[in-house]
Amino acid sequence: MTFQYIPLVAISLGDEHVGYSRLDFSELKISVVGGRPFSCGGEHLYRRKLLSARYGVHDMEGSARRIYNATLGTPEDNLVILLAHNGPTGLGSNLNDICGKDWSVGGGDHGDPDLAQALSRLKDSSNLSIPLIVFGHMHKELAYRAGLRKMIVVGDDETIYLNGAIVPRVKPVTVSHEQGAAQQSEGTLRAFTLVEIVDGRVARIAETWVSVLKDGGAAVAEELVLFDGKPLG
Repeated sequence: MTFQYIPLVAISLGDEHVGYSRLDFSELKISVVGGRPFSCGGEHLYRRKLLSARYGVHDMEGSARRIYNATLGTPEDNLVILLAHNGPTGLGSNLNDICGKDWSVGGGDHGDPDLAQALSRLKDSSNLSIPLIVFGHMHKELAYRAGLRKMIVVGDDETIYLNGAIVPRVKPVTVSHEQGAAQQSEGTLRAFTLVEIVDGRVARIAETWVSVLKDGGAAVAEELVLFDGKPLG
């Protein structure tokens, strides 16, 4: 996942782990806050013993509190981007909704209740600007070849919820040099979700496939715009 704050300026988290913590980028006036590690969505904590031992989290309430507390102390002028493995509850329960159960007859909301609770508390008790919540886990291609998932939701308060779980993220590029010859690998296609933020607002979001060739060349091969001032498609 790459965040662009005004074109050509990017944030790289590198090896940093932001689960239940916050990284402040003072020059960009952006803070990245992490949600619950090891989330697999739904009402139950995954890896409960590990969460308890490493983070002191025993239940959803405690997890929501950790996310909330990590956000407190954000520099006053910074935007908050919340980065989580899975999205919050409340974004729909249809098969193709952004956190919808695509493997279950009738669907269902498979979002994280702790993330939803933390967001609600932050919006009710602070003046922080939280324009973007980014997550993955729920694959774009639905189970049983049932179509594609909605990858973006714009809330009533203009908060944008973005799912970046494009799977596979890397695909081989193959070509046949002669008629009937076996295909040979020429490189890979790699998926990126690019977000542009201008003047404190999300301006554009695009799913971008980059061709990376064996000879070292790279170029944008395909771009699907998901948001350009408003959700598209």
